[in-house]
Amino acid sequence: MAEPFSVPVTVRGYETDVQGHLNQSVYVNYAEHARWSLLHAAGITQQGLISKGVGPVALETTIRYQRELRAGDEVEVTCDFTFSEGKTFRMRQTIRKTDGTVAAEITAVGGLMDLTARKLVADPKEYFRALASQPQLFGL
Repeated sequence: MAEPFSVPVTVRGYETDVQGHLNQSVYVNYAEHARWSLLHAAGITQQGLISKGVGPVALETTIRYQRELRAGDEVEVTCDFTFSEGKTFRMRQTIRKTDGTVAAEITAVGGLMDLTARKLVADPKEYFRALASQPQLFGL
């Protein structure tokens, strides 16, 4: 099995809270950054999605915090998509320090919304496959 897609991130001071560790809401931003980075690496742009009349939506996000992160910490944020036969897909993400310590695990459920009907499309996997120049980054 191939390694999941990942992007490097440096924790910035303004992202920390009064305790000096990464604010809990920023973990979601890091996860979203990795997702869009994967889409971009696969050749999918926001304009490409809009031209097909769809947009990604988050339906559920769960974060399991394991170790604190502090300003200046260097991390890798992974992103791995899993598609089923339904309207939704799953994303598994890990935020890992450079020493290998897992700081957080994020699981999410997403879908592609038809921007006109305002409903999830029946098979998001096919949209990703059609739009991507590198569908293998999604395991397709």
